[in-house]
Amino acid sequence: MPGSGFRGDPRQLWRAFRWSMSGLRAGWRHEASFRLEAMLTVILVPAGLWLGHGALEKIALVFPIILVLSVELLNSAIEAVVDKVSPEFHELAGRAKDMGSAAVFLLLVLVILCWALVLGPRFF
Repeated sequence: MPGSGFRGDPRQLWRAFRWSMSGLRAGWRHEASFRLEAMLTVILVPAGLWLGHGALEKIALVFPIILVLSVELLNSAIEAVVDKVSPEFHELAGRAKDMGSAAVFLLLVLVILCWALVLGPRFF
């Protein structure tokens, strides 16, 4: 249902913020993968900000990690909707879940690649 009224209303912005926090809490509460990736983020973001020389390196080390968390939440949302709509196994449901998982995997590969390209030359 589309909202009515001015879109920049501070009350609407506050509600959107609360819904976002609710989504983060749900991800933390119900998704073990999200918890693990969030804990890694707590370690890797400060490390990336400390190890990166200049803004571009810092972005290259931190941005992909935040993307992993975002896509993990989207993957969890896809899985929840698929489970709600089709609790029994269906090939398309399995494919949707596998593709969401593959998206998270590719971003994890991107994290490793970025860290290796930025930090590898300094240590090898």
